[in-house]
Order: sequence, then C-alpha cells, then structure tokens
Amino acid sequence: MRRAFKGMLLGLTLLAAACKSGRPLVLTNRDLPARSADKLLERLIASDPGPVHYYSAKAAVEVKLPDDSKSFKAQVRSVQDSAVWVSVVPALGIEVARILLTVDSVKMLDKLNDQYFVGDTAAARKRFGLQPSLSLFQQALLGRPIGLDPEEKYRSDREDGHYVLTSREKRRFVRAAEDISPGDTLARDRDMGERRLERTLRRAEEKEAIIYRYWLEPDSFRVVRVQITDLVRDQVADVRYEQRSGTESLYLPTIIRITLSEPGRMATGSLELSRITTEGPLQLNFKIPEKYVPMP
Repeated sequence: MRRAFKGMLLGLTLLAAACKSGRPLVLTNRDLPARSADKLLERLIASDPGPVHYYSAKAAVEVKLPDDSKSFKAQVRSVQDSAVWVSVVPALGIEVARILLTVDSVKMLDKLNDQYFVGDTAAARKRFGLQPSLSLFQQALLGRPIGLDPEEKYRSDREDGHYVLTSREKRRFVRAAEDISPGDTLARDRDMGERRLERTLRRAEEKEAIIYRYWLEPDSFRVVRVQITDLVRDQVADVRYEQRSGTESLYLPTIIRITLSEPGRMATGSLELSRITTEGPLQLNFKIPEKYVPMP
C-alpha cells in the first residue's frame, strides 16, 4: 500500500506545470445567484483555452510524505496527444531522473542507480501502484477540469464563493465521498454512521463508483479545484490551481497544490512553475545507456 500511495504521488506530481507569478485566485464570500448544472457546464466548457499542441516549463516541486519531505526542480515538456517528458534536476544542474509518458507506455531512467523501467501503462501500475494517463496529465498542465465528461449529468451547488459541479452519482455515494475526504466541506451535512458508510462503500465497489467535484471561479467560470474520490479504493485526489497567469485566452495555472489521501495516510505536493512556452517543436530525447539494468 505504501508503494501504491507513493506511486500515485509520482503520477500526480507529473500532472502540472505553468508559469511563475501572477495574481492569486481570491476567494469571495458574496452570495452567488443559483445556476443550473447544465448552464455551469456550458460556461466551464466555454472557458477552455482550446488546443495547445506544445508546452514546456520549469517547475519547483515540494513533496511532503508522512515520513519524508523532498524538494527538487524539473523540466517539463508536453506534445498534445503524444507524450509528456520530465527531467528531474534536484541540485547543481545534474539530471538524476528522466521520464517519458506516451499514450500507452512509460519509460523511466534512474541515473543515480543506473537503472531503467520500460513498460506499458498496466506494467507501470503493477510496479508503481498507478496506471498513468497521458490525457489526464495534459489536462492538468493546462489547468483543465480533469476527468470532465460533457455528456455526463452533474449536480450544481455553491460553496465558499464558488460554484460546484458534482458528478451525478447516487446521493449516498456523494455523501460517502465527502465523509472520507480529508476536509468535510458539504454545508449542513451530517456524517454517515460507520455501518452505513461501510454498506455504501460496498455498494460503490459493485458499481466502481468514482465521484468528481469541480469548483468554478464565479466570474470566469474557470476551474480552481478538482477532487476525485475513488470509493472502491477509499482514496481521494485533490488538485487545486491556486494561481494563474498569462493572457486572457491562455490563462494557465502558476501554482498547483496536490493532496492525496487514503485511510491513515496523506501526502501533498506543490508546484511553482516558470518560463512557460507554448512553442515547438520540442525534443523529447530518451535513450537508455548500455550499462543500465532494469529496475527490480
């Protein structure tokens, strides 16, 4: 379980990059007019920046695990629908790791131990506890609503000066997702009893229920937070786009905070990003030196 949890963190810390500095997203407590879920979904989709074929940036990353903390710098390059390339450079400009994620494969170089990993996404899940998704990674790079399905039905709500869209699962599944979340945010909500929560989670397992929640800024209708709750595995991923910068048509996240939790364990990762460009083409070099051996 510990390996799986760190594997999830590895995957999510590769999700995001953007540009340093810019005005913060200010929470407001003003009363918001009620809006239907269909109208919110329409405005959210309209706020999408559109296709961005090339993307590159530098990232300062801080990761806090239950028993450890690490800080490092990385370079991130992305070619839409093709690959994400990450080079980890913790100090003195010396690369210690390189990762290449494509639609159906993962490649990694561990330069400290002269080891490598090459496999499909199913093999990566077995090795690291995560089956990475190129599409989800690239959605987060642009500050998009991860996992949003325009064909699905959602519920609308208002919370802390934001609109909230929640996937339209059975209400007891939504309540269960809230109860196992690290921050219990539903207004006027009473937690389920332990036995009822257990029964609900068993039913969710039969359906493989996953609850998606999206917090929207009330003026631009851009997403500022995404929470994904896997009721089957009792895991929560919370991604917050805390700051954005850039032109109005390409207003990308500049600070991203990621929290992962499961029973008895929590980890966070924060990314501060700089030197963003959307020009190409980009080099995604990945070559395994002859002396390297497969990861155990």
